[in-house]
Amino acid sequence: MSSLVINTRMRNIAIIAHVDHGKTTLVDAMFRQSGLIRAGQEIDDRIMDNLELERERGITIAAKNCAVNWKGTKINIIDTPGHADFGGEVERALAMVDGALLLVDASEGPLPQTRFVLKKTLEAGLKIIVVINKIDRQDARPNEVLNEIYDLFIDLDATEEQLEFPLLYAIGREGITQKGLEQRGEDLQPLFDTIVEQIPPPSYDPDEPFQMLVADLGYSDYLGRLAIGRVVNGWARSNDSLVCLDALGRQVSLKVSKLQVYEGLKLQETECAEPGDIVVLAGVAEVKIGDTICTHESPKPLKRINVEEPTVSMRFTINTSPFAGKEGKYVQASKVGERLFKETLRNVGIQVEDGEDRESFVVKGRGEFQMAILIETMRREGFEFCVGRPEVIYRHRNGETYEPMEHLFVDCNENFLGIVTEKLSSRKGHMINLVNRGSGRVRVEFNIPARALIGYREEFLTDTKGTGIMNCYYAGYDLFRGAFPTRYTGSIVADRQGKAVAYALFNLEPRGQLFIVPGTPVYEGMIVGEHNRENDINVNPCKEKKLSNMRAAGRDENVIQTPPRIVTLEGAIHFIKEGEIIEVTPKSLRLRKAVLSAKKRHTNAAAEKKAVA
Repeated sequence: MSSLVINTRMRNIAIIAHVDHGKTTLVDAMFRQSGLIRAGQEIDDRIMDNLELERERGITIAAKNCAVNWKGTKINIIDTPGHADFGGEVERALAMVDGALLLVDASEGPLPQTRFVLKKTLEAGLKIIVVINKIDRQDARPNEVLNEIYDLFIDLDATEEQLEFPLLYAIGREGITQKGLEQRGEDLQPLFDTIVEQIPPPSYDPDEPFQMLVADLGYSDYLGRLAIGRVVNGWARSNDSLVCLDALGRQVSLKVSKLQVYEGLKLQETECAEPGDIVVLAGVAEVKIGDTICTHESPKPLKRINVEEPTVSMRFTINTSPFAGKEGKYVQASKVGERLFKETLRNVGIQVEDGEDRESFVVKGRGEFQMAILIETMRREGFEFCVGRPEVIYRHRNGETYEPMEHLFVDCNENFLGIVTEKLSSRKGHMINLVNRGSGRVRVEFNIPARALIGYREEFLTDTKGTGIMNCYYAGYDLFRGAFPTRYTGSIVADRQGKAVAYALFNLEPRGQLFIVPGTPVYEGMIVGEHNRENDINVNPCKEKKLSNMRAAGRDENVIQTPPRIVTLEGAIHFIKEGEIIEVTPKSLRLRKAVLSAKKRHTNAAAEKKAVA
């Protein structure tokens, strides 16, 4: 076997971190200082967050590629999401690189998602550069954070070589990195130099034919389907005839119509794809993430990208409410199904299965936040559909039931520790660690079933008066811990179709918190509020005041309603219980009962009680 050859002109690196630790801001600075953005050119902050939802929420959702040049070396950079729900994006990004830049906040230190992305990087055996960012914060504690990083590496079974990581300090917002805390840096030169010196260049076998692992997909109106990935061995040129190997080893012939590489954020056409480079290849009609593109003569598959199994599922169905089809562009089951299956091509962390009937689909993923992003994206594209409550995916072994667990980190004021511990214990959570540094805040760790956290986040923020911080990461499967109540309130349900009236809503206020305002269209089975008690109640929100020829007191003329609770998509997902679904349209979010008729619900409930008895 011939020895490997190194492509010294190139480096491939991923930037990994917890949410909001400064990945995308640092990439902005790298663009500016590498000469990609000319002096005086006006650009938006967080250039890499180019999706509308990413800009609104201030987080990275999809891994994205770009490239900068530094002293003759091309550095391919992949900006990855920091949220564990988008772990599939991290895993496919790591398949394209030889090293990673681990960013850690100088005040917050390593957080749960830092642990998640670092674990994946260490398992891949990649070289890691640690950057402690935001050292200009007033509450920065870089020395303590460095010790926490070493503890995390040791806890994740890092090798001796991985523990000897290069260390830099940074102020990403100002585009400054430095090797120590004493002397203030001026620019990102130490970072670029460290990447070139420490990250191993891509290597390849000169005797092997062309092989490329598909790690991302794109689409062009002019070129059709695009396969994005890293060239592992060999060269490819425009108009070459190649084959694509799928998961079952089947071969699909293709002709390379165009080859492109990344230059900054843009794509530039190239005649030849060289080993180690990340390229965009056009000309393949059918391709999935994890496929191998290689030559006809020696079709050798590469190791596929494997992601952790999904832990949460949601049921998507067509809209069956009386208002169906009034606000959406795509309402048919075939259109919804087509869009969901298309999502699986781009997102390795999502799985879609046909439901029990022809009008429903079961979508499986890593968490309800990932599901919420998918739902929000679809409604903005003009889709109208209904979704059910998130349900965890159980496993059965040797007659025992296992459920997914989460390792939960809570940071809150010590005054709220009692209520938080009480709530999480009632949800079958086990406290495994408590740290009180005497600052007035405590950090608590729990091992808790994943289903216990569905719907708890808003309750947690209420209990801690908005000051608590809650993070978690997937901790594997464990024995089922038994049932527990997830919601102690019922629903206020409309009993007829019409428009809500101020007089009726004013009189319903003592019953609970309302979600609607006067003039809102309602229908039978639509949830218009949260009941104070555990049971559901059917009400008439359209009831008008009886008029007579008798004069009314002045105080009766003006009805002042308490502002209703605005229901967001995440809030709706957390609120609904069994037997309730969310009606999603491009213009509205409505909560409703799965069975709209009050009479049918009453009959079904009576039948269930009789069956239990």
